Amino acid sequence: MIKSIVISGPPAIGKTTVSKGLAKEFGLQSLSGGDVLKDFAQEQGFQTGGDDWWDTKDGMKFLNQRKDNYEFDRKVDEKLKDIFLKGNVVITSYTLPWLVKDGVKIWLAGSQENSAKRMQIRDNMPLLEALGIVKKRYEENKNLYKKLYGFDFGDDLSVFDIIIDTDGLDASKVLTTAIEKVHKIF
Repeated sequence: MIKSIVISGPPAIGKTTVSKGLAKEFGLQSLSGGDVLKDFAQEQGFQTGGDDWWDTKDGMKFLNQRKDNYEFDRKVDEKLKDIFLKGNVVITSYTLPWLVKDGVKIWLAGSQENSAKRMQIRDNMPLLEALGIVKKRYEENKNLYKKLYGFDFGDDLSVFDIIIDTDGLDASKVLTTAIEKVHKIF
């Protein structure tokens, strides 16, 4: 088995927090698929500062451009696959679990309300606004990945080794659960 981990799940579910914690625990690099996609956005002149850039007006504008041009997503996914296959990395990605074999694949499950509460705190925004963003991004991702690769994001979880329901758990408990489950696999 390749010593790489990929974490997926709905928007604002805690993927980055778990990725960084697992990377620290297992001595791996942590990388976000969004970071690679941001590199492509920067090449187009977007200013992509901050973890919450995707939820800004410019971030949403860039994401809307992706609907008409799948080239960005395919490039990002190819780059992420190469990095994943080299090993020693934890990657957060919406698509990678369906595109690679080996490694450990984790799905962080949870309600959209739970994700919105996380986003509300993380990005200091009203709850209803956060819920609207979470719902919109989830549906857009679901539709995009069905068109792009043919899988059912959020519905087909058969590719995952670990599924963690984050509802009712704080970030530290989600991370502790992930660490315990990955230790059992490694």
